[in-house]
Amino acid sequence: MTNIAFVGTGYVADYYMATLQNYPELCLKGAWDHDPQRLRQFCTFYTVAPYAGLDALLGDETIDIVVNLTTPESHFAVNMAALNAGKHVYCEKPMAMSVEEAETLALLAEQKNRLLCGAPANGLSDAFMLVRDLMEKGEIGRPNLVYAEMDDGPVFRDDWRRWRNRSGAPWPGLHEFEVGCTLEHAGYALSWLYGLFGPITHVAASSALTFRDKGVGEHPLGPDFSVGCLTFRSGVVARLTSGLAAPRDRSLTILGEQGSLIVRDLWDNRSAINLQRNYRRSLLDTLTDGLESRLGRKLPIRFYRGHSIGYPKGKQAMRVPSYPSKIDFARGIQAQAEGIRSGHPPLFSGRVSLHLTEVILALSSGLHDHTVKNQP
Repeated sequence: MTNIAFVGTGYVADYYMATLQNYPELCLKGAWDHDPQRLRQFCTFYTVAPYAGLDALLGDETIDIVVNLTTPESHFAVNMAALNAGKHVYCEKPMAMSVEEAETLALLAEQKNRLLCGAPANGLSDAFMLVRDLMEKGEIGRPNLVYAEMDDGPVFRDDWRRWRNRSGAPWPGLHEFEVGCTLEHAGYALSWLYGLFGPITHVAASSALTFRDKGVGEHPLGPDFSVGCLTFRSGVVARLTSGLAAPRDRSLTILGEQGSLIVRDLWDNRSAINLQRNYRRSLLDTLTDGLESRLGRKLPIRFYRGHSIGYPKGKQAMRVPSYPSKIDFARGIQAQAEGIRSGHPPLFSGRVSLHLTEVILALSSGLHDHTVKNQP
């Protein structure tokens, strides 16, 4: 049994609660939040023990892993405090708000012999495992070029102030607009990209605030758009787009020498996956082109090339949130717990988390010519 505790009981905490039941060997001992009302609401809804304060939580010698679910600007301080208290740490992305802070955390974790792991856990998904297996079998040959989309749609035009999770926490729309979409969302694509193609050596990025009026008054807002060209040590090149304005698209397209793979939704633990070999035009391609030519316009439907790949039978389906993030959030904590027991750190820990944090910060800042310093 691995004992864990939550620091932060806001909107994302419900996603972890929805998937924690997938791993009965993880025991949630309690939680703390700086907002007493929110803490009380969360603990009452889920029958979780509240801690009187952060010091009380960190002083609980039975806790193995502190799960940091606070807002990004609090990540560094909470991570530092937890590591100094001798705890292993699992942190929502990003690990810190500057490369220097992230480096400090990685070094401290090594000095304390503690595991510092980073979200998101979708890089451990069933969909990821299936795509990795297909690539290792050579189904598309050598991968050369990747298009990663992380557009979440123009949510600022929705009635987001009314959004609540199951336990009643409001969606932190203003804070997401202030922090910017890249810090919040790029990690979902980067976890896949790193897992498939390895370390990133160079980032060429641009970011901007394109829709300045989001109905939140004069608050300073972060970028709502970024695009980056990533060069991998393996030779693969990827374009990663993050945004809060374009229609929702969280797909991944991998183009290889002998074919392509399309993952329809990186937020879906068992996303639909399409494989196209040898880039042959299908009958559907021919019919669609002919119909569009006769109509004189594009059809308002997206067709995915190739054929759909099925998942292995017999594997137990995991419980995931119903919408909008069908991610097994607790899988990352489970991987960390297994790493603690075995002595073999999971993939997204230590220097890898530092590496991805540096890349995320470069994308968000729009660094046009950035050589990645922290490479595992």
